[in-house]
Amino acid sequence: MQKILILISILIAQFVFSQEKPKVLDEVKIVKEVKTFTNKNGNIKIDIANSIFNSVPNTVDLLSKLPKVQISPDKESITVIGKGTPIIYIDNQIVTMNDLNSLSVDDIKTIEIINNPSSKYEANGRVVLLITRKLSKKEGFKVNVSETASFQKKINNYFGINSNIKKKKLEFKANFNYNQIKVWEGNGNNFTIPNYDIVSKYNVIAITKRPQFIFGGGLFYKINEDDYFSINANRRAQKDIFDIVTDTYNKQQTNINSINTLNANDEFRNFTNVFLNYNHKIKSIEGQLFTGFQISNFNQEIDSEIFNNFNNTNFELSQNRFQKIKINVYSARSDFEKEFKNKMKLELGVLFLKANPTTDFEVNTINPSTDLSSNYNYKETNNAAYSNVSGSIKKVNYAIGLRVENTIAKGKNSSESNLVIDKNYTNFFPKLEIEIPIDSTNTMTFNYAKSISRPNFSTASQLSTYINPYLVWNNNININPTITDEVSLAYQFKDKSVKLSYYDIKDPVYYASSYNNSQNLLTFQTKNFEKESGFNLEFTIPFKYKFWTSTNTINGIINTIEDKVSVVNPSKPYLYFYSNNIFRLPKAIELSLTSWGITQRTEGVFERNGLITFDMAVSKALFKNLNCTLSYNDIFRKVKFNENFSSNNITSKGVFYTDLHLVSIAMRYSFGKIKKQEFKERAIDENSSRIR
Repeated sequence: MQKILILISILIAQFVFSQEKPKVLDEVKIVKEVKTFTNKNGNIKIDIANSIFNSVPNTVDLLSKLPKVQISPDKESITVIGKGTPIIYIDNQIVTMNDLNSLSVDDIKTIEIINNPSSKYEANGRVVLLITRKLSKKEGFKVNVSETASFQKKINNYFGINSNIKKKKLEFKANFNYNQIKVWEGNGNNFTIPNYDIVSKYNVIAITKRPQFIFGGGLFYKINEDDYFSINANRRAQKDIFDIVTDTYNKQQTNINSINTLNANDEFRNFTNVFLNYNHKIKSIEGQLFTGFQISNFNQEIDSEIFNNFNNTNFELSQNRFQKIKINVYSARSDFEKEFKNKMKLELGVLFLKANPTTDFEVNTINPSTDLSSNYNYKETNNAAYSNVSGSIKKVNYAIGLRVENTIAKGKNSSESNLVIDKNYTNFFPKLEIEIPIDSTNTMTFNYAKSISRPNFSTASQLSTYINPYLVWNNNININPTITDEVSLAYQFKDKSVKLSYYDIKDPVYYASSYNNSQNLLTFQTKNFEKESGFNLEFTIPFKYKFWTSTNTINGIINTIEDKVSVVNPSKPYLYFYSNNIFRLPKAIELSLTSWGITQRTEGVFERNGLITFDMAVSKALFKNLNCTLSYNDIFRKVKFNENFSSNNITSKGVFYTDLHLVSIAMRYSFGKIKKQEFKERAIDENSSRIR
């Protein structure tokens, strides 16, 4: 009855606002409203396919609009507030940032932020972003053509074609995207080295021209009601042409230099990924067996010419730099799942991963004339096995899991006989979840988990960035993994929840600075800090009133980062908030208002500024198959990142800013013929749920 009243109200509103003459309604269909956000114990699931989010031009930008998800200014890494770097899954397979850049938004059905992942997920993280792709239930074909123009300091253009064809048991998907991107960004830093009476500061401006091609395709074959086979592949190729212009002031005792640096870069990178999946039901024991294979290849080449102008004289060639990294990754996994009559579920699985990053590095310095070259070869093998048992005892739900992982890592320079890296370690990761229903609307949940965070394969390279004659940014090839213990207690009332977590992190990874007096060179490099710990109090508060749906997240956090060679200040609590408001208006207009912010953070070693941003988007279906979305991001231009710290007797005050203030218009046109016949098959959600 309530649904009928809601439908009638909408029809009346449409009639009142319409200027056309009344029309006779031939048919009324009652459609179940799909929630954009759903919440369970702080785990948030977002419906992308049926919301205004499906108009965002790329997947990385889409993630930046979700609760607690933070994208780095250079769009090369992801963090989740209070959780750190997430593990990212597309359906059953773990993926990287490169896969996200290759995934079409139009292919995404849902994204789930899982704060308490089970042992079935890899232990390499405290939180999971689970992306589920669409599969058609109806026979026929469909093609989506999209065009997005984004107006910032520079004009960016995103063009995409996404298609799928389904015929009985077979479904084929293909997508092509061509993007013309121009990225404007800047950063700066003020350094003070009292031991050597050095004051140095620089400002950098970089504009990148980035033509980008993205190809993707997949085949899904439903063998029978329970078994399926799928293969998916994607490739991203892009060329970055960018000049980095740096103004540097450097004072060492009485010697003062003003330097202009031009770093002309020509970069090419491509990424290819192939997934092969097979799911089979073992009817004799009523169990499900999943097997998956993945092959990934990443190539990056950077050619740089560096010119310096000292004290307004002339630009002179200072260095030629050539850097190349190639990463090959092979992985396979097998998962078994069986549910018993008493509703107890047993999950078992094994995983094998082998990675081989290689780096070629060559620097030719003009004055004085020197040549430096190296070839670094790194190999890592990861073997894992897990078991997870879940069920209920007298209405109390439980899940107990254990994962064991063995990692073998070896790194060697081609010019040396001895290994630079030689590690072999085994870790055990227990997980426990107990859910106590108080009544039909109230639930208490307790969680404990141990996890690990290993360095990205790209960081296991010798790549570096030349800023000015006194400063270089380097990777650190010898980073230890980070181990985290976390315990949490959550309370949920209907769709609202509150959660308190405590975490203790060993060997966290951050940037630190060091100075070489003989070379007069300051180096920024990743390193393992001593310890990180903190509390996180999180409130998830959905709200709905008529045509207005609001999802709100508030986090109170106190986080402490400690390091022996750094100045550690007393940590102070800070707040993070996220609010998404969707208004479903007459005439099929949808308005979205999103804001997030974070107060100033004092986290032991680091002091970071507060941030706040407001985004707006309005979407309207035009005619039958055309959808138009107008977006306005960072309306008040408030996003700027500051970070201050002192380590090794060096004080650093850094700033990073990029152009997030933009207006964009997106057009999506769909066409195709879909038959009314619907097959009796399970959605892919059932397949993704098996790995929770």
